[in-house]
Amino acid sequence: MARVSRQPITEPRSLFERDRELQDLEAALSDLRGAADGTPYRGRGRLIAFTGPAGLGKTRLLAEARARAVAHGCTVLSGRGGENEQELAFHLVRQLVQPALAGLDQQGLRTFLGSWYDIVAVVLGLEATDDGQMPDPTGVRDGLDWVMTCLTVQQAPVVLILDDLHWADVESLGWLTSFAGRTDGLPLLIVVAYRPNELPPEAASFRALVTGQGTRPYPLAPLTREAVARIVREELGDTADDEFCEECFDVTGGSPFEAVELAIRLGERRLTGSASELPVMRDLAAAVKGPGLIGALEQLSTSTVHFAEAGAVLGAPFRPDIAATIACVGSEQAAEATAQLRAARILAEHHAPGGGLEFVHPLIATTIYRSIRTGFRVGMHNAAAVAVRAAGLGPTAAARHLLEVPCEGSTEAVACLWEAAREYLRAGAPEAARRLLARALQEPPLPEDRAALLHDLACATFLIEPTATVSHLREALAEPDLDPGLRASVVYRLTQALAHTDQMAEAAAVAEREARQATNARIRLRMQADHFVWSMFRADEPDSPALSRKLARLAGRLPGRSLEERCILGLRGWDALVRGEPRHTALTCAEEALHGGMSWTEENRGFEVPVSVALVFMYGDQPGRAEELFTRGMAECRRKGWRGSHLAVGQTLFGYIRYRRGLLAEAEHWVREGLRTAERVEGAVPARWFALGILIQTLLARGRTADARKVADEHRYGDVVPNAVIYPDSRTVYAELLLAEGRYAEAERLLTAVGDRLEARAWRNPAWCPWQLNLAHALAPSAPGRAVRVARDAVKRARDFGAASAIGQALHTEAEVTGGAAALDLYAEAVAELQRSPAAYELARALVGHGALLARNGRVQEAADRLYQGLEGAVHCGAEALAARARDELSAAGLRPLPLRYAQTDTLTEQERRAAEMTALGKGVAVVAKELRLTEQGVRQLLSLVYRKVGTDAAGLARALESFPRPRP
Repeated sequence: MARVSRQPITEPRSLFERDRELQDLEAALSDLRGAADGTPYRGRGRLIAFTGPAGLGKTRLLAEARARAVAHGCTVLSGRGGENEQELAFHLVRQLVQPALAGLDQQGLRTFLGSWYDIVAVVLGLEATDDGQMPDPTGVRDGLDWVMTCLTVQQAPVVLILDDLHWADVESLGWLTSFAGRTDGLPLLIVVAYRPNELPPEAASFRALVTGQGTRPYPLAPLTREAVARIVREELGDTADDEFCEECFDVTGGSPFEAVELAIRLGERRLTGSASELPVMRDLAAAVKGPGLIGALEQLSTSTVHFAEAGAVLGAPFRPDIAATIACVGSEQAAEATAQLRAARILAEHHAPGGGLEFVHPLIATTIYRSIRTGFRVGMHNAAAVAVRAAGLGPTAAARHLLEVPCEGSTEAVACLWEAAREYLRAGAPEAARRLLARALQEPPLPEDRAALLHDLACATFLIEPTATVSHLREALAEPDLDPGLRASVVYRLTQALAHTDQMAEAAAVAEREARQATNARIRLRMQADHFVWSMFRADEPDSPALSRKLARLAGRLPGRSLEERCILGLRGWDALVRGEPRHTALTCAEEALHGGMSWTEENRGFEVPVSVALVFMYGDQPGRAEELFTRGMAECRRKGWRGSHLAVGQTLFGYIRYRRGLLAEAEHWVREGLRTAERVEGAVPARWFALGILIQTLLARGRTADARKVADEHRYGDVVPNAVIYPDSRTVYAELLLAEGRYAEAERLLTAVGDRLEARAWRNPAWCPWQLNLAHALAPSAPGRAVRVARDAVKRARDFGAASAIGQALHTEAEVTGGAAALDLYAEAVAELQRSPAAYELARALVGHGALLARNGRVQEAADRLYQGLEGAVHCGAEALAARARDELSAAGLRPLPLRYAQTDTLTEQERRAAEMTALGKGVAVVAKELRLTEQGVRQLLSLVYRKVGTDAAGLARALESFPRPRP
């Protein structure tokens, strides 16, 4: 039979034995298309993963996915991991996003990205502001989430196609894992392919994400004998012998890649598939991969071989001119080599934006790269580093090649590696920066550059391996003739790393030693401030009173002209607060510290002082001022891309201010946000401790003791005692939980130990740590007389400080443990103090307690007034258990609760509450949609996403705006 012309087997119809995969892919695309048309998106197939060893057709399936997505009217964004590009941070992300932004000029990019521009500019390969800004990895991931969300909303529906994910750079894989887990409701489908046995160790979270999608990954199986025979006969004709086809299966093992490549080569040789052609078939099969491929390549010209090797060294896609430079061939030879390699089905045109060449299959690139002799390969990498830098591809592209070159003491190599590392730090990729800086140190650098290089390496390792940071910085300090400014920065970062690794005492000792040795007055003051910070925030400070006296003397001589002086004044205000000095003293110092400005993100300074200054206002009954400072500080963190532990502490303590104001529902929202942020950050242990304590207190105030116990047990809150000072004090909070559970003896023992520790430090302010109030409650059942004495001493200390909230709360405790008619005057005084304070929840508690005691003493009318006020305050605060108690007391007194004077969310029906929340959410989305100039369809998608992200949370609007920061023109 004559051989008939057939459609090339690379057409979509040539996919064999992949019906299940294609059906599910089609169903996912149909759901996605329906979502873009307004149908509720069910999220089916939100992430589809094709897995299997090399050659099983994963790339072919992704090509089919692309074709079908385009047919469905979807926008397709794609990227591919490369075996030699894993060292390039965010390489895969750039492939996804850069084509989508290619049509925008510089002004258009700034308009589109808004306030995120400088956070993600380096990541996306854009021109960034050279201000040394180093966003943290969490902030960069949030920025990329914003970019991808906006692109999805504007170009919906969108399909992300990611091939060879096992070769993805760690940074891109980390972002993808985070983003893919938070895309519910977005008109977005993610389709990936990877070799499961070659995923890096860092991909554990990605594995968990894929297996948790509801549909398992699709492990691809080799083709059957029948499928291989069909492939061969489609190319050679139906007369191909069964024996010939069987042998084709045996030599390919059912690999779709090898079967297709073999069939094409058989067709090019115009074979018919007879048994006599088996030797030729085996030779052609051997040339598809491995030694056979290299043997076939070596049959070509020497310049062609070198050109192919240069392409393998560069990684796909590659520019022919750069490959020609590395291979030392001219432009004509490069064109001839390209033609030969294309004819041999080794190279093909890269059709994505940017063009260039790529290998027909990654297996071919891997085989060629590994065949290059070691010495020659090193030389090619060295030449590649020079060539890509000369071609304007930037230091990171060049540095990747330098990692493959032996150390030679090259100052040029050190400079390139250092520059690339700084770029990675500005991109929020500290692990990539660490690799380059460690390699630069091995080169080695010039002696005068070593300390600065160690300093930058320490900055890179701080979030990854703080113990290594300590080692690098100690090594830097040992370098001779260290510049004073650099030394100050090294010392600060060393103390910060020591504190981060729970070595607070050593951190304080290092700062104190440097302060004594410093010859520059300003640097000495800076070191003294650091010494005070770490000494005050270590739980085991041996001589806290002496330290306070020294701080007071120093602060008394400073006018606050420089930032160093203002830091000392701020610390003095905080110290005065915890010691229980008059409120006016603490507030005055805090105001003086703020005069002239105090940043949360100052280079080489922590945010401990500005946070402490802000909290002085909270404890001093000026929560509005505290909230203003926290709002400003958190906004500053967001602008700089600091969305890790800094923002977590800010969110948490903002929630603490709300808690102390009695806004319990809002407090819980903010604290949970802070905890979520902290849990996204590697090693943000202190931030978690702040959040857990405040969350437990808030849940107890709302009457949800079981929930508070669950939080404590899940995080071992009562078992671990941090060395750092945490507020609220963790042991005092845990004792409060024990009291709520009726475990008075355990609470008494714990609070007694807390008191001993704080008394030794002369920290006596019950506004900061109400351990005496809790101890009085713990003693009341067994030692009522002692309970009253403890409470009275707390009242005296509160009066010494002078904040109405602290005085009122202490008087309330004294009234509760005193009991009987003798407590009525104490209750009345407590209510009077709390009424002139911002502590709404404490006021509601005192009102209910006073009303209950009045009722028991027969003063029903007065009791009714107090109980009604207390009930209204409890509902307003969101204190469900307190509101229930008020209703019970009213009922026991024969009174019926009156309608509340103003409606609160808690009193609305569920339907009314949801309607109100969605109205607020809609207004927020409308603002964002207007600034993004979204179409009606885009608005629907954004509203759907917001709704799915925040549900019907009482603070939905705030969270929506948090998730979708509005770009600034």
